Amino acid sequence: MKFTDGFWHVRPGVTPLYAQEAYDLETVTDAGADGDALRIDAPTRVIAHRGDVLNRALLSVTLSSPLPGIIRVRVAKDTGGHIEPGFELDGQTRGSGIVSVDETGGSVTSGPLTARIDRGSPWNLRFEADGRTLTQSGPKSIGHISLAAGAPIAAEPTGVSGVTATGLAPASAYTHARLGLGVGELVYGLGERFGPLVKNGQTVDIWNADGGTSSEQSYKNIPFYLTNRGYGVLVNHPEHVSFEVGSESVEQVQFSVAGEHLEYLVIYGPTPKEILSRYTALTGRPAQVPAWSYGLWLSTSFTTKYDEATVNSFIDGIAERDLPLSVFHFDCFWMREFNWTDFEWDPRVFPDPEGMLARLHGRNLHVSAWINPYIAQRAPIFAEAKAAGYLVKKANGDVWQWDFWQAGMGLVDFTNPDAVTWFQGKLRRLLAQGVDAIKTDFGERIPLDVVWHDGSSPERMHNWYTQLYNAAVFEVLQEQRGTGDAVLFARSATVGGQKQPVHWGGDNSSSYESMAETLRGGLSLALSGFGFWSHDIGGFEGMPNAAVLKRWLAFGLMSSHSRLHGSTSYRVPWLFDDGTEAPGESAVDVTRRFTKLKLSLMPYLYEVGLEAHRTGIPFMRPMQLEFAGDPAVDYLDRQYLLGHDLLVAPVFSEAGDVSYYLPAGIWTNYLTGETQAGPAWRRETHAFSSIPLWVREGAVLATGARDDVPDYDFTENVLLTVYPGGAPTRTVQVSNPLGTIVVTFTIVDSGDGVTVHSDSTAAFRARRAGGDTTESAHGKATLS
Repeated sequence: MKFTDGFWHVRPGVTPLYAQEAYDLETVTDAGADGDALRIDAPTRVIAHRGDVLNRALLSVTLSSPLPGIIRVRVAKDTGGHIEPGFELDGQTRGSGIVSVDETGGSVTSGPLTARIDRGSPWNLRFEADGRTLTQSGPKSIGHISLAAGAPIAAEPTGVSGVTATGLAPASAYTHARLGLGVGELVYGLGERFGPLVKNGQTVDIWNADGGTSSEQSYKNIPFYLTNRGYGVLVNHPEHVSFEVGSESVEQVQFSVAGEHLEYLVIYGPTPKEILSRYTALTGRPAQVPAWSYGLWLSTSFTTKYDEATVNSFIDGIAERDLPLSVFHFDCFWMREFNWTDFEWDPRVFPDPEGMLARLHGRNLHVSAWINPYIAQRAPIFAEAKAAGYLVKKANGDVWQWDFWQAGMGLVDFTNPDAVTWFQGKLRRLLAQGVDAIKTDFGERIPLDVVWHDGSSPERMHNWYTQLYNAAVFEVLQEQRGTGDAVLFARSATVGGQKQPVHWGGDNSSSYESMAETLRGGLSLALSGFGFWSHDIGGFEGMPNAAVLKRWLAFGLMSSHSRLHGSTSYRVPWLFDDGTEAPGESAVDVTRRFTKLKLSLMPYLYEVGLEAHRTGIPFMRPMQLEFAGDPAVDYLDRQYLLGHDLLVAPVFSEAGDVSYYLPAGIWTNYLTGETQAGPAWRRETHAFSSIPLWVREGAVLATGARDDVPDYDFTENVLLTVYPGGAPTRTVQVSNPLGTIVVTFTIVDSGDGVTVHSDSTAAFRARRAGGDTTESAHGKATLS
């Protein structure tokens, strides 16, 4: 949201009041959970004499710390009104900051991070660490903005007051802050965004929307960014936040919210990994996901016609072609049309759901079912929910309804505890029938012209709704299946959504361009604190040609989670080729190749998932996360790492042309054994059965004894491959996902040879990369 007209002027009808000086500084002890805080009185004019204090607005700025390395900034003009709650900050502790005030100014120090304010004018608030200034809030950087009626301010998607049914009317007042951008400083994050990975020069509206992957809109808007200068910023407002990232003031990031109050938190690193670790310590870490969820998921697709016979034909075809399948997903039409979501299997096509689900389980499959938070008017439970007051209402007390998805649908009011209990009861019955996972679709189309049970503002609930929705479903999954065995497939999210994995990228198209934009969205989401992410292999809209599907299969199976899903067409791979392909190059062959490749990597990948759960470091890692400081990776958005050790560069062309970068170190091609010293750029052409997949220097990669299932005891006969480089002594852990056993291997390179020691007597195998395999004896293997 832009308020200025160039550097000197403001737009017509805009009246800004900026913090002009730090007039009074005081240590206060009533800052709630943060303990001691520094309060700064910031008048909107320099106070030269006593008369200047009259008829003058005063901004109150409070600095405190919820966690070491994090400093909170609260800005308020009028404090007498209602202040909407921010996000659920799980990790807050009391008294994390040390407050100091003297004649020159004041400071709050939290671990390695200090916020320092100078007395007097001009306004100068700096954030410092390691002897340097990370960023600063200088003149005109903290302001209260009043808008006259008709002021030419872009009000998309909404403001706080004057809201219309479409949500396009601006508020009458905003509060904004600006933080400086240094030379060469780049901004990442702000949710799952499908445009350029580097956000500099962009205007970003934090407002969940169902806009597909080919637009500036996003299903998962996260008002958090990090930069390559060693810090991140969370704007603690679930409602609409407008970011101008070096776009209005090109030297600064500006963020604004409607109303009289603004809160943001500066989060120190210094590395991107440490920033994300601190951020997720504050907002929540991803739950542990089950090993079975990493296998291949196959969907009925959206509007395709299917029944149990169709489902069985797919699963039989999968088995006949030796394609390992882990999860079968039933999309919308498992329920009767015009009844979504009523939690009832359509008896016309699924007369025996319990028996069918038992038969699928008997084939070693898990089952996923689609739901959304809308209740169609035709569904019998609509009247039940209406009578009990479980649906969101209009101001006159009527149920809010529209026809944009299902005829006359209402919206479950998750601010009503009784409605949550009711909805969860429906889910428990579904899980009792044999469903293992839930796809929580939608959650973005949340209206503004409504009244919520708990009195929440419609503006706050628009983005926050998805968190209540997904949390309610995930709670039941954990209750019924146990911690570590619960998994969602969710589309929308806000801050904290990472606690309920997995999320998928939404509605993309069947093209290479959409494949690339999908990856950008996933990398942007990873840099926004989300640990697990997936996407529709082959694209959702349209029927991909065989080449698009095969290239996307390699990418999709080298992702956190892997699902074949479409809109109007099935995604079983044998429908895509005519039988004239070269050996190993058909869609069936490519599916088998990369599914088995992923499953063979499960001992390694499972540990990557556990690390995401423990630390908040994402499963799929942007290059900027692992190679911070290498300028060659600053803008890279067509490659990534799976965990710490595997680099993947998807191929975005039918011909197989790909260009990618290997940073410093000795890299080993996992598929061919070739080695390459980095830094180096490579240009290659790949068959459909190939993808650039490289192992990092010093890796000890654990691979499994099986490639047909994702969930078995990985500690049994695991193979450890020791790659060139690295420290003389290294350790790697391998877990049994079916139990509690964790085996630690210690690799010692004496220069004359490599010895692998295990803290278990279980048999294992080991080898140098490219060398012969050695069987262990008495918990030890010596490699020549």
